[in-house]
Amino acid sequence: MLNQNPRPTSFDHHPGLRGREPEARLLADELRRLIRLSVSTAPPPDETARLASRLRAVADELESHLPERPLPRFIQPDDDGPPKNVPLGGAMPYDVVIGPFNPIALPVELDFDPPRSLGRAVFDVTYEGAPGCVHGAVLAATFDIVLTAANAIEGAVGPTVRLGLHYLRPTLTDEEAVFEGWVTESTDRRIFSKGRVLQGGVVTVEADGEFAIFNRDGVQRMADSRRRTFEGGGPHREGGAATADAGVVPTGE
Repeated sequence: MLNQNPRPTSFDHHPGLRGREPEARLLADELRRLIRLSVSTAPPPDETARLASRLRAVADELESHLPERPLPRFIQPDDDGPPKNVPLGGAMPYDVVIGPFNPIALPVELDFDPPRSLGRAVFDVTYEGAPGCVHGAVLAATFDIVLTAANAIEGAVGPTVRLGLHYLRPTLTDEEAVFEGWVTESTDRRIFSKGRVLQGGVVTVEADGEFAIFNRDGVQRMADSRRRTFEGGGPHREGGAATADAGVVPTGE
């Protein structure tokens, strides 16, 4: 079973944040604010150009600090699941949904209410699809994390095989949305979960997912194989068909 508190009190265990956590959080928060303002303001052309020039200079300065070895996006799990001493949210500080150090993330607040996982969010205009509504792709990405968290409560972790959403009604921006996830079935190789979004006590979206259960070696083999494919310029093909690496666990059976 997972540490039942998914919210970290510190990210000092992450090599990219050690000794600079408050400053990195401040940087991400300001970038997050800039993203929101960039899609909700319309300064005059000359002012827009001036601001873009200032931001270009900041980006150039940040780029000068790129490390030779890329920072890890998440902390590797233990052999039998998520890191024992690191809450689930603490293992993914740069996650696109819940990572507080990723300015693209809101971030969604993750909680556990065993056997259910919870995600709470008030999405602003940055995440808008139809006017006044949260984009469906944003809801899908959030479900992917919330259902994964439900799986982790049961001690099973692994990549998504299938994620299906049923949009019942619009999920509004600037209103709290509560995501729920729970496991419905588990086998040796697969775990199945369901979820829903509630807004004002009304269900707006329902979800169901299927996930592969990988051990640490399996996940690493898949990542290494994908990396070799990209570095080699694409999958090797014989007779018009791509040949898969023997170490990769397929996403379907």
